[in-house]
Amino acid sequence: MAAGAAGAAGAGGALRDPAAEKRILCVGLVCLDIISVVEAYPAEDTDTRCLSQRWQRGGNASNSCTVLALLGAPCAFMGSLAPGHAADFVLADLRRRGVDVRHAVLQPGGRMPTSVVIASASRGTRTILHASGNLPDVTARDFERIDLEQFRWIHWEARNAAEQLRMMQRVEEHNRALPPARRIRTSVEVEKPREELLPLLAHGDVVFISKDLAKHFGYRSAPEALRGLRGRVQPGATLICAWAEEGADAMGPGGELLHADACPPETLVDTLGAGDTFNAAVIFALSGGQSLQDALNFGCRIAGRKCGIQGYDGIV
Repeated sequence: MAAGAAGAAGAGGALRDPAAEKRILCVGLVCLDIISVVEAYPAEDTDTRCLSQRWQRGGNASNSCTVLALLGAPCAFMGSLAPGHAADFVLADLRRRGVDVRHAVLQPGGRMPTSVVIASASRGTRTILHASGNLPDVTARDFERIDLEQFRWIHWEARNAAEQLRMMQRVEEHNRALPPARRIRTSVEVEKPREELLPLLAHGDVVFISKDLAKHFGYRSAPEALRGLRGRVQPGATLICAWAEEGADAMGPGGELLHADACPPETLVDTLGAGDTFNAAVIFALSGGQSLQDALNFGCRIAGRKCGIQGYDGIV
């Protein structure tokens, strides 16, 4: 059952190439973040007064949609919702950003996932306590209902890998019947070091791996991880790994290794969603025809801006 719709974000009123109006779809999590900002992370069994507290829409795919919309890309979100006030809040916020939510799926059971975030003002860190609410993820059957012709790029946040693999295979089959210029580009973010997610590394034109995943395999730097994991991605794919203050590295389709320095803000304010911001900015740049090096630089720059502000308003 679809959860409703909102118009895609436009970029001004200028005439544009119809192909450019095709959306970027992000598939994954949306949740409610309850963010408590404190001066310093509290010690166990203490009573601490917050500097501020707010509700914010969260989830990797959801956050990436926010950034894409702010950058001016028509985008859509596909993920699960549960009935109730929390779902009403996140849907209203997606619509406010101009994100198309017609592919969000209202599940009959479960509760809206919630993250309690403790943000340290003095250190710029965030500690997350996540409750999934036992909400089922969207399935390949849900994905079959969407018209692929409306998208130019589809990005997956790796979650229910078996179902997402079937979604990716559907896109691959769709692309085989099309000339290269009309094919949908695909990407996947593998963040959690869970064994069942690893087969997704072999799919996607662009594969984002996290620092945590790289360390799980024993790698001590992004370049080392890219060289070590290159054999797990499909031929011709781009592999990208961001490494916090060390910046980000990428291995292009021909095996070339590229690097972009981090762009830290003057004052570290809020790192929540910085990785999602980086991914979205890279996708935005690549989907617009920029080179991999330029996309990597752009991703680091926009992620750095995000770390210097609360939330997302002001990154562009």
